[in-house]
Amino acid sequence: MRFPTRGHPDIDPGELRPLLEESQDLHADSMAETGESLAEMVELGHEQRASGPADPEEGQAFAAARDRNLAGAFGGRLLVAAGAGAALSALLAGEAFADAPADIQMLQTQASIENLAVATYQTALTLDFIGGSSANPVVKAFATTTVQQHQQHAKAFNAAIVQLKGKQQTNPDPALLQVVKNAEPGLTGPLPVVALALELEEGATQTYVAFTSAFTDPNARKVTASIMGVEAQHAAVLLAVQALLSGGAPQLIALPPNAAALPAAAGSVGFPQAFYPTNQARPANEGAVS
Repeated sequence: MRFPTRGHPDIDPGELRPLLEESQDLHADSMAETGESLAEMVELGHEQRASGPADPEEGQAFAAARDRNLAGAFGGRLLVAAGAGAALSALLAGEAFADAPADIQMLQTQASIENLAVATYQTALTLDFIGGSSANPVVKAFATTTVQQHQQHAKAFNAAIVQLKGKQQTNPDPALLQVVKNAEPGLTGPLPVVALALELEEGATQTYVAFTSAFTDPNARKVTASIMGVEAQHAAVLLAVQALLSGGAPQLIALPPNAAALPAAAGSVGFPQAFYPTNQARPANEGAVS
């Protein structure tokens, strides 16, 4: 794979290969674990549903727990300013999917989050400073690889949904799609694009952290936790890139890095919290489809 270097004569495209290989290794391990866990989850799901449709009391109990524990919203300024709070409040007010199996609801929501990420990165790659000739090669390589990983995550979630007799979710998160569209006119340079992508990755990771403890099926927990690690890696990379862009040092976004020129915080900026919070987690039924 070749990456354009015009405007970046000091960056060797060959140095990108280790980064991409490391990311792909983590992703491959995640998908291998996902495939095994999904197969077990589907088998258990069929056994659990063999006696009849979902128990309404199960759905109602899950909805109540969701409202208590998973009622967070994206905390980022871009999405809040664009009206995510109002959309979230409207969704939390309804119980249209309260009688659906809880694990299916969460898988559908996770698929919708992945679909949104795919659409967002694909849009970003149409911008010259992200996917074109003026793009930083490291940023372009990251965006190109990341969109492919999100596509595979969405396919994995939907495969489990279908096998569990649910309806696959092929659309982006309905509450956040318009939010992202509203943000598009402001994507006039790398920094706002990175900020938006970071909010989506943080929201995905925090959602998966919250859902991991909410799933009743242990294999669903394994699937979600496995993919969660990949999303956390995406967020860490974006935090580092954001810090360099904000600090007026885009030339330092390179591989190998110029260690002597990096600020002291470079080693920790990608990991600002010892434990992931869940205040940006999406409601569990936000992406559910009946």
